[in-house]
Amino acid sequence: MFGSLNFMKTAGKKLGDLFKGKKGKEKLEKEVKDLGLNNDGLDIEIGENGKIRLKGKAVSQEMKEKILVAIGNVDGVAEVEDGAETQDNGAASQFHQVVKGDTLWAISKTYYGKGSRYPEIFEANRPMLSHPDKIYVGQVLRIPADGKTASV
Repeated sequence: MFGSLNFMKTAGKKLGDLFKGKKGKEKLEKEVKDLGLNNDGLDIEIGENGKIRLKGKAVSQEMKEKILVAIGNVDGVAEVEDGAETQDNGAASQFHQVVKGDTLWAISKTYYGKGSRYPEIFEANRPMLSHPDKIYVGQVLRIPADGKTASV
C-alpha cells in the first residue's frame, strides 16, 4: 500500500457521473473488466468528491497499479486511495502525470536517463494505452521500477 494517487478530475475516459446513485462502482468494475485486468480479490469503494478507494488483495503489484491507474484515469475521479495489498513482493512503480508537451520519449528520458526506453513505459500502461503517441494532459502513467530511475 502506498497511500493515494491524485488525478486530474476533469480528464480521462467518460463513464458518466460515478458519484451519483449506486451505479458508479458497477461502471468502474466494468471498465476494469473491459480492459482485461484481473481484479480478483479487490473491491472498489466510491467515496465523495471524486475519491475512490481500492481494498483487498491484488494478484500482483503490477496488476494493482494498473487497476489504480485505470480507475483513476476516468473523468470525475480526483483521487484513488490504495488500501490494497498484493500476493507478491513486486517493486512499486513511480507515477507520472502527463503535462503539456510530454511524450513517452521525454518521460522515459526523465525517469530512465534514456528516451529509447519509452517502450517499457508504454508496455507498463497497456491495455490503457493503445499507441505510444496517444497520451493526454492529466493522464497518470505507471513508470516501472525495474529500470534505473532518476529522482524527479
